[in-house]
Amino acid sequence: MWWVYAILSALFASLTAIFAKLGVANVSSNLATAIRTVVVLLLAWSIVWFRNEAKEIHTLSKQNLLFLLVSGIGTGLSWLFYFKALQLGKVSEVAPVDKLSVALTIVLSVVFLGESLSLKTALGATLIIAGTLVMVLK
Repeated sequence: MWWVYAILSALFASLTAIFAKLGVANVSSNLATAIRTVVVLLLAWSIVWFRNEAKEIHTLSKQNLLFLLVSGIGTGLSWLFYFKALQLGKVSEVAPVDKLSVALTIVLSVVFLGESLSLKTALGATLIIAGTLVMVLK
């Protein structure tokens, strides 16, 4: 079932890129990111409250909070750079290069999480990196 959510994520990410490109026209990319962040914040907390999951907050450990904080900082920086790239470049080039994060995540999951790397996954990451180089190098 995970793959259904992953496909939905990819679909909404692609729509996000299109709408973000339209949204950053003649606007500071930082302001656009801040507005988007407020929308995401409201949506996420609405879902948490609707599903009655806020009661789980007290179960979070200091380690959970630390890593979620660091992850949030990473997300914020990623969004700021992504919106700036969209403002300056073509969405058809920025979005695929942004997906280099998939290959980087594979490498980092092996290095930091000790995940195993199958030949299939390594080949996929290599192709993503090669595709990114094709997109960037002229």
